[in-house]
Amino acid sequence: MASSALASNFPVFIKKDGDLSAFPSLASSFHVQKTKKLNSREIVSVMAPQQSPRSPSTTGSVKTAMTTTEKILARASEKPQLSPGDNVWVNVDILMTHDVCGPGSFAIFKKEFGEKAKVWDRDKIVVIPDHYIFTNDERANRNVDTLREYCIEQNIKYFYDIKDLGNFKANPDYKGVCHVALAQEGHCRPGEVLLGTDSHTCTAGAFGQFATGIGITDAGFVLGTGKSLLKVPPTLRFVMDGEMPNYLLAKDLILQIIGEISVSGATYKSMEFVGSTVESLSMEERMTLCNMVIEAGGKNGVIPPDSTTHKYLEDKTSLPYEPVYSDAEARFLSEYRFDVSNLEPLVAKPHSPDKRALARECKDVKIDRVYIGSCTGGKTEDFLAAAKVFHASGKKVKVPTFLVPATQKVWMDIYSLPVPGCGGKTCSQIFEEAGCDTPASPSCSACMGGPRDTYARMNEPQVCVSTTNRNFPGRMGHKEGQVYLASPYTAAASALRGYVTDPREFLQ
Repeated sequence: MASSALASNFPVFIKKDGDLSAFPSLASSFHVQKTKKLNSREIVSVMAPQQSPRSPSTTGSVKTAMTTTEKILARASEKPQLSPGDNVWVNVDILMTHDVCGPGSFAIFKKEFGEKAKVWDRDKIVVIPDHYIFTNDERANRNVDTLREYCIEQNIKYFYDIKDLGNFKANPDYKGVCHVALAQEGHCRPGEVLLGTDSHTCTAGAFGQFATGIGITDAGFVLGTGKSLLKVPPTLRFVMDGEMPNYLLAKDLILQIIGEISVSGATYKSMEFVGSTVESLSMEERMTLCNMVIEAGGKNGVIPPDSTTHKYLEDKTSLPYEPVYSDAEARFLSEYRFDVSNLEPLVAKPHSPDKRALARECKDVKIDRVYIGSCTGGKTEDFLAAAKVFHASGKKVKVPTFLVPATQKVWMDIYSLPVPGCGGKTCSQIFEEAGCDTPASPSCSACMGGPRDTYARMNEPQVCVSTTNRNFPGRMGHKEGQVYLASPYTAAASALRGYVTDPREFLQ
């Protein structure tokens, strides 16, 4: 019954398959011609046949249209042309690592390049402790200490250190969640290649750049050479048009897409997002969209840069950048079209991001807690959205509601920015009135479980509505915990009722 109900409730989308012949390097076709064995004493030819003179071409070199991702990788590999399936060495513009993968990346670098080796470019390496920070776990603390030693030794310019774990505000260099900090600190620029030792590095594709996650072995090689070997992915195009209803957020859009194509539907493919709806999104909402590309198996996500992108970057970076865009005749593996005006608030049920369901159809699911935070749902606009729902209801939450700002800047915004349409109140005032937990120290916190003393970790088999990105068994702690992925609107509405709740109950 459930599957048939879902089939009738979700809007129809149009999928257009591309011409696979456009990607010759993906095909394994070989032409073998048998020839007679020549007698070694036989004279085959005494002179080349005479050819008529060839006039110069009047059209110039033939150039095949390329997608945004293909163009970025072509530039980075110093190639005039690339096609899906090509393997190329690319020059890396930014390498990011954090406390979980950083120590291993530097250790491999030293092992392969020598104990006294120096990194390829100290200004292009960004090191951001963020995962297991506010804990008494000795191994987690040692990771940060090890990172610090490496960064001091290599004179890494962009190391966002934290020493005082008791008061994050006493650490002016500390930022918080790497994917949000990368954007806020001006490390994301259109047309560039950004690699990071974290699967959600794809978040930066919102800026029109190629951004993807790599392992510590690849990162160790990049540290020493500034290069990485990449296979050019084919591109899936997602066209989203229509006016965005006031009860939807980008989280609903990406849950809709993952629900359509599954967690493996974009495996090693680029996901390009275009259309009037995408153009209307803020940079933070675009980051949410690209953030969960990896949950569909995607290699990277990308959104064409525009005036919104350039305005965001005005006070973030002084370095020059050159945007690139898909050619009009570029070939896409498939194209998906959505009319966003017909979508409804969604959740992803346990235990997979592609178990899409309408929030209103889960209204009988009793919950134990709500979590608002992470690189996906812990940005300033995510908290403004949650506060809007709490203020509209005028009620108090019925379950513990944990708030984890992604970065120090987000934390400050929570306490200083007035929420539009809420009489000048800040998020912190509204959260306090609603009975939420006090906003915690900025970090990844319980999104990836972490040590047992991690703030808001699920240490019991509870049911949680969360603005995070994954709901696999054990992801947020207890292996029997159940996580419903949702937008900040839906998370806040659910906190108010104690059940999974469609936010339209409070927003209309």
